[in-house]
Amino acid sequence: MFARLRSDIQCILERDPAARSTWEVITCYPGLHAVWLHRPAHWCWTHGFKWLGRFVSHFARWFTGIEIHPGAKLGERVFFDHAMGVVVGETAEIGDGCTIYQGVTLGGTSLYKGTKRHPTLGKDVVVSAGAKVLGGFEVGDGAKIGSNAVVIKPVPAGATAVGIPARIIPSKTGESADVTEAHPKFQAYGITQEDDPLSQAMRGLIDKTGSQEHQIALLWAAIEKLACAQRGGDCVPDDAAREECFEAEKLNQLVGK
Repeated sequence: MFARLRSDIQCILERDPAARSTWEVITCYPGLHAVWLHRPAHWCWTHGFKWLGRFVSHFARWFTGIEIHPGAKLGERVFFDHAMGVVVGETAEIGDGCTIYQGVTLGGTSLYKGTKRHPTLGKDVVVSAGAKVLGGFEVGDGAKIGSNAVVIKPVPAGATAVGIPARIIPSKTGESADVTEAHPKFQAYGITQEDDPLSQAMRGLIDKTGSQEHQIALLWAAIEKLACAQRGGDCVPDDAAREECFEAEKLNQLVGK
């Protein structure tokens, strides 16, 4: 039991640079309190003491601002960071090493009792602030859910879901989104510059524009050379872009390439 408690504390110290000491984590982190209170609530729920389990979870909601149904299943080293306003439904399952930020809802879209209504998160999933994951589907190991995304379909392992409704951005390597490097490291809020589809589109447009300007300059140079060879005059308009002036490198720096 004490090893599990130490693991709960250590995962917060590793993922939150604001955590300065074990004592601070124990006394000042409602996400940790929510996990610790959920365990007796879940025990009560699974052993037939349904009302008592609900009452403990109700107290935990009042005390921490985090609502976890006693029927939900939590793995090891789950970290609710900030986490005010988080809602975790009855049939939700959260895998080992997951990180969930404030305002997240792991909700259901079905009203049928006894069915799988809420999502299952694999290992090392990051669900960013304000995201809504709705339905009884799976989010694969190492997947990342962007801030305020609304996810209503399964997310493959290592992929990133962003937008409303969420668009799926596959992992470059097909592996966990948090292990794309030789030595994986935790990514706060789960989103990097490479995951932003708008930035990807802007970089593509900048590269394409720079390439086209280069081709246009080459065409004007060829026309000028051909005109001089045939008539000995210059037929190229004065306002023709004979030199490249598109500052692709500067624009790429602005969008974070």
